Amino acid sequence: MLLRSSRFNILNYLPKLAKIVFRNHWNELLRMRRDQEEVLIPLIEARVDVVKQRRQGNQEEDASVVAYVDTLVDLELPDEKRKLNNDEMVTLCSEFLNAGTDTTSTALQWIMANLVKYPRVQSKLYKEIIGVAGLPPPLPRGGEKKQKEILLVINEEDLHRMSYLKAVVLEGLRRHPPGHFVLPHTVTKDVELEGYQVPKGTMVNFMVAEMGWDPKVWDEPMEFKPERFLTNSGGNGEGEGEATVVFDVTGSKEIKMMPFGAGRRICPASGLALLHLEYFVANLVWYFEWTAADGNDGDVDLSEKQEFTTVMKNPLQAHISPRG
Repeated sequence: MLLRSSRFNILNYLPKLAKIVFRNHWNELLRMRRDQEEVLIPLIEARVDVVKQRRQGNQEEDASVVAYVDTLVDLELPDEKRKLNNDEMVTLCSEFLNAGTDTTSTALQWIMANLVKYPRVQSKLYKEIIGVAGLPPPLPRGGEKKQKEILLVINEEDLHRMSYLKAVVLEGLRRHPPGHFVLPHTVTKDVELEGYQVPKGTMVNFMVAEMGWDPKVWDEPMEFKPERFLTNSGGNGEGEGEATVVFDVTGSKEIKMMPFGAGRRICPASGLALLHLEYFVANLVWYFEWTAADGNDGDVDLSEKQEFTTVMKNPLQAHISPRG
């Protein structure tokens, strides 16, 4: 559904007529929606039952375990004075899953592509990781007992001590934001912005990628330089002393880039996305050395194409070698 979402945009214009003229599109959309419901409704109903059983005291469960569906059970539509039905829960769960998976996986691929393209950055990151977590354990080589050993991973506490890792993730989001635009907004009153008159009711958007590539704000903006986010490091991330990251990605102080949007409508899961990106990048680099599949790291193709998000036109092809 994510990959084909733009295909159905035509149905938004004169919907009643579009359903007739483009009925193949409409039937395809309905079929995909039915497939979606077949997957999600059983999971939703099972979780709702868990919540009911827990409240009746018939089932014990760790109180710290909260599923997204749990937060929807008691929601009530104020105008209609009723709770959400399964169809509405499917839509909300789909938005929750789509927003938190495609964007994060896309950002992860862009970051890993740059670590392949720039071995120096990957090497520096690996040195920081082993300085905090030590050398990675040997990878298991078969057997059920051995398979369980791979569960040894860098944890969240370790991530807080990895400044260069945070800089690498931020640089990935600056250079390759998954969404080149945020959701459109509408001006609620006549305003003037740097000499331009914006009438009330005008729909506006923000060029997220262009903000991160602005040469007036960023030095060599098209280069992948995580050091730009580090302070107390001799100016280039290579000096003496502990480097730290001081950057407000929420835009509450100033806006130099906004991969998650800004203000009241900022992505509510930005903190979770950053945590997941740091977690996966750290563990992937800790266990494996990443090189280009053809052995020529500098030739990694960073061309883009637009799908649901802005993805690599030619997906990353990499050779991974176990560390140690």
